[in-house]
Amino acid sequence: MESDSIDCMASSDVMDDDEIHHHQLSSSLSKTHSNNGNSNNSTLSSAVHASTTSVHELLECPVCTNCMYPPIHQCHNGHTLCSTCKTRVHNRCPTCRQELGDIRCLALEKVAESLELPCKYMSLGCPEIFPYYSKLKHEALCNFRPYSCPYAGSECAVVGDIPFLVTHLRDDHKVDMHSGCTFNHRYVKSNPQEVENATWMLTVFHCFGQYFCLHFEAFQLGVAPVYMAFLRFMGDEIEARNYSYSLEVGGNGRKLTWEGTPRSIRDSHRKVRDSHDGLIIQRNMALFFSGGDRKELKLRVTGRIWKEQQNPEGGACIPNLCS
Repeated sequence: MESDSIDCMASSDVMDDDEIHHHQLSSSLSKTHSNNGNSNNSTLSSAVHASTTSVHELLECPVCTNCMYPPIHQCHNGHTLCSTCKTRVHNRCPTCRQELGDIRCLALEKVAESLELPCKYMSLGCPEIFPYYSKLKHEALCNFRPYSCPYAGSECAVVGDIPFLVTHLRDDHKVDMHSGCTFNHRYVKSNPQEVENATWMLTVFHCFGQYFCLHFEAFQLGVAPVYMAFLRFMGDEIEARNYSYSLEVGGNGRKLTWEGTPRSIRDSHRKVRDSHDGLIIQRNMALFFSGGDRKELKLRVTGRIWKEQQNPEGGACIPNLCS
């Protein structure tokens, strides 16, 4: 891309350890009941919390520090680690260097089965508590989990909430920020024959109190180069369904239009692109729209975003357009 412009309109050892831990918890609870007044509940809560934390530490793999799930392996001396790390350490215990073999730590797996733990995104607002073996599945889909950076030009590993990512896009990726729900996006390329490396543009729009990412890029679809524009919503999929958008590109008395629902940034840029969920323009058509001698690509993509509102009388959705 050589020039672009945008105009925007608005084991037994393990079992012994487990039994010792259980004895210690029983002792703590017994001491708690010997206290008087309101301090009873506070001490009991502290003892139970300390117990849960202690067991949770036992379930932490010493190699990757992630929570361990069946099969949990152990060496002859009772040291444990997760199944993923067992192959990484070449079947040698990372603690005592003894051969691991194929010993399952069934006692620890059973202890884990009895636990209930809060979601790891509790600090971000998730109030849910799950059985240990259900917790991982929930966390993979938790609505409070942080979002990945939607920038498509590099493998950016930054994660965070929406306000943080908006600032990150503006300050670190130097993305253009615009207010309003209509846009006028101009794309110029002097050599449209070259699309071996995908060229792209990202613009962030702020309207209806939300943020939207407009992507425009060139890439190879099979043997044919194409251009594609699509919109992503900076939020969850359910909320994204409250909005719609349209895109239009044309020239020489012809035009192509697209209307759809923005995809959530929970879906990666590549996933949206590869599903062809947007306005796709074949190169020959793009050159026809550009006019002239077809040696330079000049495309103007216009569009708007609107919020769907429920009609209280008929139940149908009616668009709420921003000015």
